[in-house]
Amino acid sequence: MREVDLAIVGAGPAGLFAAYYAGFRGLSTAVIDALPEPGGQVTAMYPEKMIFDVAGFPGIRGRDLVANLVEQAAQFNPEYVLGVRADELSYVDDRPVLALSDGQQLRCGAVLITGGLGSFTARPLPAAAEFGGDGVIFFVPHLADLTGHDVVIVGGGDSAFDWALALQPIAKSVTLVHRRDRFRAHASTVAKVQSLPIEIVVNAEVSRIHGEGRCAGVDVTVRGAEPRTLPADTIVAALGFTADLGPLAGWGLELDKRHIKVDSTTATNLPRVFAAGDISEYPGKVRLIAVGFGEAATAVNNAAIIIDPSAHLFPGHSSDNG
Repeated sequence: MREVDLAIVGAGPAGLFAAYYAGFRGLSTAVIDALPEPGGQVTAMYPEKMIFDVAGFPGIRGRDLVANLVEQAAQFNPEYVLGVRADELSYVDDRPVLALSDGQQLRCGAVLITGGLGSFTARPLPAAAEFGGDGVIFFVPHLADLTGHDVVIVGGGDSAFDWALALQPIAKSVTLVHRRDRFRAHASTVAKVQSLPIEIVVNAEVSRIHGEGRCAGVDVTVRGAEPRTLPADTIVAALGFTADLGPLAGWGLELDKRHIKVDSTTATNLPRVFAAGDISEYPGKVRLIAVGFGEAATAVNNAAIIIDPSAHLFPGHSSDNG
């Protein structure tokens, strides 16, 4: 059983900033996430999107925000335990012990849950189950990988239209297929896509994917019209995600639906367990990355005085330390 001052469950923006702030407070830190790389929802769902409501940045791409947070935390050498779930919570001598899905056990001074949406799974594209080959993705980690591709995007929400806007300048062609003739995306984004050479096929569904091991085209069934076959090197199934708390739901945390209730210190109902970011809930909660940063600092400072009762709640300003 290894020991660490603070285990952070969730490597999204709030968790990464908590790793920096814990290091600033002199705490050893392990950051645990089921995804294979840091960044949480930002990395998994919109790495290429611009974010405009992070303080100090008029606009910053999701991928760049994550890279900056990782660099900021790196000065204190947090340990990353990625591709691994925090499955079980128990206590030994009043200290939390996390059992991880890879068999490790961490004895912690405190635990901070920054899991965002919790565990999330992409909604499947039915035609992909019968295909079983490559070329069907649920988000686009690297836009450049699709340069020169014929791309078919399935969906009618913000993600589908955002990918269409981002890919149109570099792809050979972009076609958006949606099963309705109304869209969930913001009207301004829809208008931008409609002004570009992007074909939008409505009242339609992808019924079959062609290709031997790799996507080479799709059949589209269109309600009230003839079926169509579209060229496709890549299909982006932007159908959304389902989320749940996963193993956290069995820890005994007090929940409000799928969010974890916390008090003004970000403490949960369990001893030495805190929560911050989108996963936490309290009256007046606003789910923004900027808010999550503040909650992460609040959580770390309050955890610090539980881990070391001689410590001060407020450690002073970072600018005082040079």
